[in-house]
Amino acid sequence: MDTVLRDVTVIDGTGSAPYRADVALAEGRIAEIHRERSAGTRPSARTVVEGGGLALAPGFIDMHAHSDLALLRDPEHTAKAAQGVTLEVLGQDGLSYAPVDDRTLDEVRRQITGWNGDGSGVDFDWRTVGEYLDRLDRGIAVNAAYLVPQGTVRMLAVGWEDRPAAPAELAEMRRLVADGMAQGALGMSSGLTYTPGMYAPTSELTELCRVVAGFGGYYCPHHRSYGAGALEAYAEMVALCREAGCALHLAHATMNFDVNKGRAAELLALLDAALAEGADITLDSYPYLPGCTTLVALLPSWASEGGPEATLRRLRDETASARIRHTLEREGSDGCHGVPIDWDRVEVSGVSDPALAGHVGRTIAHTARLRGEAPFTTARELLLADRLGTTVLQHVGDEENVRTIMRHRIHTGGSDGILMGDKPHPRAYGTFPHYLGRYVRELGVLSLQECVAHLTGRPAARLGLPDRGLVRQGYRADLVLFDPQTVAAGATFDRPRTLPTGIPHVLVDGRFVIREGRRTDVLAGRSVRRRGEKHRAGGEGWS
Repeated sequence: MDTVLRDVTVIDGTGSAPYRADVALAEGRIAEIHRERSAGTRPSARTVVEGGGLALAPGFIDMHAHSDLALLRDPEHTAKAAQGVTLEVLGQDGLSYAPVDDRTLDEVRRQITGWNGDGSGVDFDWRTVGEYLDRLDRGIAVNAAYLVPQGTVRMLAVGWEDRPAAPAELAEMRRLVADGMAQGALGMSSGLTYTPGMYAPTSELTELCRVVAGFGGYYCPHHRSYGAGALEAYAEMVALCREAGCALHLAHATMNFDVNKGRAAELLALLDAALAEGADITLDSYPYLPGCTTLVALLPSWASEGGPEATLRRLRDETASARIRHTLEREGSDGCHGVPIDWDRVEVSGVSDPALAGHVGRTIAHTARLRGEAPFTTARELLLADRLGTTVLQHVGDEENVRTIMRHRIHTGGSDGILMGDKPHPRAYGTFPHYLGRYVRELGVLSLQECVAHLTGRPAARLGLPDRGLVRQGYRADLVLFDPQTVAAGATFDRPRTLPTGIPHVLVDGRFVIREGRRTDVLAGRSVRRRGEKHRAGGEGWS
């Protein structure tokens, strides 16, 4: 044996009661599980970790991550490894870096600078999904899976125009999605409050989901509204996936803004009705109230038609800017989920230009008051000076909704972690220990074994991974040891990059990436990809 984790409390990822055992690892897998504690049957190994009060769980699966470039810039990736995360799902919200051509790569880099930085220092030596996954295979701290980003696909085939795709363009999008799935993607994502993906009508999304379904994948939409019209937006996603015969996973599922306060039960009733009729639905959420996005994403979609340079031109134009302001403040833009914007709830969390760092940690309204100007003027000047690279927190969540959704049987955990900015959302560094410390130990919203199942076995099942997500003999040794009595998120809104406590050991492929609470130099993570032809043609494999 390579390693024995001795006398640990196993929380196996199924939701079953914990039990005490010695767990032996060999060649990257769980080789033996000894529930008996007699000395004669205890396994030995080169490395022995004494469990003494520690819980052993499968490594946590981050179902919604924005580490697409972070893993390449900093393969050690301590922000996630220290939380016990052993697998992230990338390519989220319909915008990522494959598949691309030279034009599209430049456009998407500029559009999501606030999420991932501008990519300086990264060698973009890929263009296809398969080539991006190959790049990850050179060595990363944790494993990573990928979703084909529908918005990027639309950039390639249609561009930035707000119109339905022509038949030839739709055929090209179907081909691009099929290629991405064949090269290893597990599904497709959308960002339907982000341009240009939001320009796609329901019928177009349905056709792309048919392709995804043909490969046995799932659709992961950031749907059209989390504010006014949120229930209608959820219903659209449920209906289109049922028509396409495609599994559905709802991204960062919640009900935000005052208009939806306490209305999570209505969402769950909608989903329960669909589940009762045979729909295949799961969702993820993060255990915090504020959301995080780019400032430019809050603008009305027409303001971003044509791409980033066209957006900047409109912001410079007085007439167009007046129209943008009216839509934001009076009507409620589609980018702001149909709710008139409250600038007191929009806090700058990061800027691309260091000269603008004075905005960070302040709401747009606060800075405007200091300057004696209208909040829209402050926001407009910031967008222009930062060339759309500004990231913001939106303080629009509801605690009752968060707790209600996380209790549901189809719930999984996702950080939606944006690692950029001087003051990022603490969910990037704290989501998984925050679930265990705050919502399990302190509040009792979930039992420990229920919560672990939400973070491990359930997401592995959604991803279709046959040998991950459980502590079971023969499964991959992606594991976390934590102390249920002390585990907690260190990250706060004031100190968002503080690492968690109570997670001394994390293993990926049976190798310690965190040992005694410290990052090792191990880069055992690789891409986790779907292999093989369409499932309807027979035969699937996973790596």
